[in-house]
Amino acid sequence: VQLVESGGGSVQIGGSLILSCVASGFTFDDSVIGWFRQAPGKERERVACINTNDDGHVYYVNSVKGRFTISSDSAKNTVYLRMNNLEPEDTAVYFCATDPLDPGYPGPMWFDTMAAGVAGYWGQGTQVSVSS
Repeated sequence: VQLVESGGGSVQIGGSLILSCVASGFTFDDSVIGWFRQAPGKERERVACINTNDDGHVYYVNSVKGRFTISSDSAKNTVYLRMNNLEPEDTAVYFCATDPLDPGYPGPMWFDTMAAGVAGYWGQGTQVSVSS
């Protein structure tokens, strides 16, 4: 299983970025893939997750609702995180994660399970920096 993030960069307040998470080594269309982020000196924070099958259910934490959009493309085995109206508080390393052996369902419990770190796979992260 491999997850590779890209698309990070430096933007000004109010700017936009699209992050990509390319997945391999498991059945993409039968999984839940999500994004976490971690700022320097802070705990890892949940962002959004998506069911990559036809259900397509998504879940966002309140701090990004209305600004971030998560989507998936099964033809490219890729999950995207479009981030609009970026704020300095969004500055962090963004990671994608999944657990192919126990996919779960998008929601708070999925984040709890992944954050526990007992199972699952994580990418190497991509840096997002937002400045004034």
